[in-house]
Parts: sequence; C-alpha cells; structure tokens
Amino acid sequence: MNPSDLSAYWLPFTSNRYFKRHPKMLASAKGAYYRTEDGRELFDCISGMWCCPIGHGHPKIAEAIRRQAETLDYSPAFQLGNAATFRLAERIAELAPAGLDRVFFGNSGSEAVDTALKIALAYHRVRGEAGRFRLIGRERAYHGVGFGGISVGGMAANRRAYAGAMLPGVDHLPHTWNPAQMAFSRGQPTWGAHLAEDLERLVALHDASTIAAVIVEPVQGSTGVLVPPLGYLERLREICTRHGILLIFDEVITGFGRLGASFGAQRLGVVPDLITFAKGVTNGTIPLGGVIVRGDIYEAFMSAEAPEYATELFHGYTYSGHPIAAAAGLAALDLYEQEGLFQRARELEPVLEAAVHELRGEPGVADVRNFGLTAGVDLEPFPGQPGLRAFRVFEHGFQNDQLFRVTGDTIAFGPPFISTAAELGRMAETLRAAIRAVRPD
Repeated sequence: MNPSDLSAYWLPFTSNRYFKRHPKMLASAKGAYYRTEDGRELFDCISGMWCCPIGHGHPKIAEAIRRQAETLDYSPAFQLGNAATFRLAERIAELAPAGLDRVFFGNSGSEAVDTALKIALAYHRVRGEAGRFRLIGRERAYHGVGFGGISVGGMAANRRAYAGAMLPGVDHLPHTWNPAQMAFSRGQPTWGAHLAEDLERLVALHDASTIAAVIVEPVQGSTGVLVPPLGYLERLREICTRHGILLIFDEVITGFGRLGASFGAQRLGVVPDLITFAKGVTNGTIPLGGVIVRGDIYEAFMSAEAPEYATELFHGYTYSGHPIAAAAGLAALDLYEQEGLFQRARELEPVLEAAVHELRGEPGVADVRNFGLTAGVDLEPFPGQPGLRAFRVFEHGFQNDQLFRVTGDTIAFGPPFISTAAELGRMAETLRAAIRAVRPD
C-alpha cells in the first residue's frame, strides 16, 4: 500500500510515524489466526485484544449478526426495548455471581467503567449519602480511556497528557507486584495479601463516609498480567463491606472465561458489588460493554420517592443495548456453552504455564507469571531505551508468524480458548528465538 493512502487515519495507542513507514496490514482472520496482505498466517497470541477467545470468523456469530441486521438493525435505547437485548441481559445475569442480576449496557470497556463509577456515586446519593464522592483505584490499573477511567486508572503514560483534568477526590492503592517476593510465580503469589490493608489507611485519611467505591481488576491485564496475591481480594472485600464502600471488579479482560470461569469473581471466590464487562461478550465482533449490578443497588434507584414516569438514572448511550450487538452476544454465549470453552481455557492453563515458564533463564527475562489463560513475560529494558526491547520482540514475532502483545517491556499473552497445546508451544518457542535475536541500537 502506498504510504499516502495511510495518511487520513490516526491509529490509537500506536507509534503512528513508525507504522506509516512500516505498515502491518491484516487482510482476514479465521480461527486462531490472522492473515496478512501478503498471505502469511499469524497466530493470535492475545485473542485480538483479549476480545476474541472463540477465534475469528465463527459462522454462527456471523449468521446471528446478519439475521438481526435484516430484522431490526437499530432500536432506540431510551424509552424502548427489543427482545435480543433483554435476552442477553438475562443470560449475562445467569452467568454472574449470585445477587448480581441487573445489567446496564454501553459500548465498550471504557464506557462500562464510567457507567459503574456513575452508578456508584448516584447510589450513595439516592440513599442519602451524597458525601460519598471519592473513588479509589490502583496503581498500574487500566480502566479504559474515559476521564473516569483514567482518573481511577494508574498507568502513568495514559494520564500524563491530561494532568489537571482528572476527576476530583480520587486516590490509589498500591499495585501488588513485588519482584523480590513474587518473581516467576505460578498462579497466585503467596506473598502480598497485606497490601490490601492500604485501603484502611485511605479510609483513615479520607474518612469512610466520603468514599463511594473501590475499583480493581481481579487480574491486572493491560499493565502486563499482575496476578492478585492469595487473600488480597478477600481482604479488600472485607474492608469495603465494613465501611459501606462499593467494590467494583473491572472484568473487561477477565470476564467470559479468561480465568476458566464465567467471571474472575467466581474463579477467585470474591463477590463484588458491580462487575464491568466488554470484549469477550460478543467475541469482539461488535462493540458492546456493560455493568452487572447487585439487585438491591438497582432497587435503591427504583424505590426513590418520585413518580413512576420519572427517569431513575440520567445516564446512557445512543447505542446502549444495540440489537445487533446483543445478537452477537447471544451467539457468543451459546458457543461458550455448547463448545465447553470456559472449561477448555481451564484445561489449557497448565499448558500455557509450562510453556512460558520454560523461558526463565533466557537473556533479559526478568519475570514470568501466569494465571488462567493469561501470562506475562517481563524483559529487562535496554539501557536508556525503555520499551525498545519488547517492541523489537514484537517485530521479530510478526515476521515469524506470531502476533505478540506488547505493553512497555512486557510481552502479554491471552491466546484463544480454541488454541492447541502445539500452538502454545510454538508461541513460546518463537518468543524464545525473538528474545535471543533482538539487540539495542
């Protein structure tokens, strides 16, 4: 493609200058593979962007989208409903932990997070606790790119350009990764549950009566797969319950089987008050996200002293509960169930674990960690060139038929649930070759 043909599009989270000199164009996708314009097949090491665990081009999802587009292509989201969206909400509620049985739809993980934060703030207000305005996030967290999400998020590069424009009243817990105590952990680290006690410090600092919610990812994905220590989430749950603080799990990555269960909450045995979701709900085919809410939180809005015709929550999107997205979601949920894909992810977990931990001892490998069908491999940065080592590993992988995911100097893995053990083995061996091959400037 002529570089001039690429000038109109500003790519997100991309080194645009480099890309437009060295474009990498995908032409098609099927199963666990992308196909490039020159006909090469790339193994999809990260399920698109954590969002295509069923693989690409599944005919049942495509057919569901086609049928819905021909039947009801758009339904206004305000004051009107459609059957597909109500059915999808019911199906999602059935998969969620007991008690979380109300679903509010948006279009992405970013919108899901901002929705959850707004619900939390509004919930306390309708209960007469409007003084609960503070939101607590965590260092190194990724909660999307809305102003709410970057405010509670903790990835510095995502916040730096917008300093001074964050939500007021936000504070952060420390992240849980400590290489001196946790390096090369398999599954949940045994050290670190005490890090949850920092929430008590924030309660003492700000007073519990001012704190609305705490939001955390069960497993921090975009920052490089940081796995929660044993007992850590349980302790957060206890502290939030004692002080009347809502606990939000951001499960945009961990929802729909990534940890071998419907949601990370079930795999980890901790039930939050709200769960955000997106990505895997439609297998990445149509944008869709949302929030699963505890039933009594929903009822607090419904029991407000206002006439029945009054709107209870002034929030929503033009495309909330879009019928085509709902149809894609219903088809995806059918496939997860019919093909046993959540169990398949659990069965592949030890295969991925063994493959990535074989990289220990390779030059520049600083850490390897895994949980569910996720893994992160930390590389030591080249001196004075942070990010370059992983970027060159990505380039090497691309030329050798593997589509790696890079975040800083970490290679993150979240392969499709339909992957084979042989494919996961080749993925790790290609990474080994790339690690040995790359050099600094």
